[in-house]
Amino acid sequence: MSSAASPRTGFASTLVQKGALLFGIVFLIVGIAGFIPGLTMDMGTLSFAGNSSMAMLLGLFQVSVLHNIVHLLFGIVGLLAARSAAGSRSYLLVGGIIYAVLFVFGLFVANMAGAANFVPLNSADNVLHALLAVAMILLGVLLPRAGRTAR
Repeated sequence: MSSAASPRTGFASTLVQKGALLFGIVFLIVGIAGFIPGLTMDMGTLSFAGNSSMAMLLGLFQVSVLHNIVHLLFGIVGLLAARSAAGSRSYLLVGGIIYAVLFVFGLFVANMAGAANFVPLNSADNVLHALLAVAMILLGVLLPRAGRTAR
């Protein structure tokens, strides 16, 4: 029996699957928290989409209903991806690329009025998106190799 991860392994049994599971859980928590008064300030301004939503998760990150739904979906995908090593790697890499694109997008539209800012983004969101992009891509590249042994 080889110790290398097979394409189909048990749920969250490899390091890369644990990484995808962790990100999935965190995204689910963040998505739910975006709808909880107290964790999200100014809930009365929460709008479906756009930068008119002044609701602030933890008083720092600008959110909307759409933003929260995206976090929930990203969390569900992470949980589903944790079923296989290949799916987990893809989730982390593709998710990291999505967050890198969102970071660059946010540099141009953060705090800007208009239809381009359809997902409310502020400077705190941009910093977080940059960190998520780097973390997810690095984990997607490094974790699949962590379980391999020399032959």
